[in-house]
This record gives sequence, C-alpha cells and structure tokens, in this order.
Amino acid sequence: MEPVVSIIMGSTSDLPVMEKAAHVLNEFKIPFEMNALSAHRTPEKVEEFAKGAMSRGIKVIIAAAGMAAHLPGVIAAMTPVPVIGVPIKASLEGLDSIFSILQMPPGIPVATVGVNAAQNAGILAAQILGSGDDDIMKKVLEYKESLKKKIVEANEELKKVTYPYKTN
Repeated sequence: MEPVVSIIMGSTSDLPVMEKAAHVLNEFKIPFEMNALSAHRTPEKVEEFAKGAMSRGIKVIIAAAGMAAHLPGVIAAMTPVPVIGVPIKASLEGLDSIFSILQMPPGIPVATVGVNAAQNAGILAAQILGSGDDDIMKKVLEYKESLKKKIVEANEELKKVTYPYKTN
C-alpha cells in the first residue's frame, strides 16, 4: 500500500491535533503517511520531501504548523501537489499561524482550514481525491449523510428537554 496523502507537522507536539486528520483518512480507507518536518530546523528535508512528493504518488499534502507557520507555504512553493494548511494554536490563539498560512503570494495557494481543524483537513483531502475516485466520493457522501442524521437525532433528543416557557 502506497500513501496518496501526506500529513506533515512541524513537530510531534502537533500530533494530538493532526491525529484527527489521520482518523478521517483511516476511516475512508485512504492510504497516508505522517512525518515531522520543520521549515526552520530541517529546511533541506522539507525541500527533498516537497520536490519528491508528486513522483512518490502523493496527491494531497496536509501540512500543520504553529507560530510562524511557514511549513505549508514552503511546501506549496516547491510542489504542484495541493497543500492544505492546518494552523496550530501555539500562541496568540492561533492568529499568527492563520495569517502565516493564509497570506500566500499569488501563484502559491494553500487551502487553509480553521485553527486545529485537522479533521476538516482530512475531509477536504478526501473530497479532493474523491473528485477523481468514485469509491472515495461514495465514502465522502456517506459521511456527509451521517452528519445530517446526527442533527435529526439531536433534535429528537432536544424534544425531551423541558422548560416552563419552551414551546417545542
């Protein structure tokens, strides 16, 4: 089994957040790899990874970083593979990470999800892959349908909650 998605984090301290992307990919049966690479501490390894990703069969990269958060943009600058950035809440409530990932120059796009929103990054990666793979798209559609079901069930439970002035 060869990976088609690469989950990259600035350090293993990001693993508790990035595991959420791994869980989604695993649930959808999408082969992935996970690595720690630092744009500042191991720039040569980041370059080697980014330049070789496409030839290794990687179709989507999910890159997470906190604080200066240059990792997603640096990777995006060196590969044609779509990059999804996950800002990590490391300082300033994650605002520094958001701006570092969002504010990319023209020609170097990075799709960006919310702070610590690795689950959404995993879902977005599945949707990107699903645009060219009917089996993955079927899993995405099933997942989306399950979200609807959860809300319907939640409303049934809310009917049981009573207050003197609650009307439904």
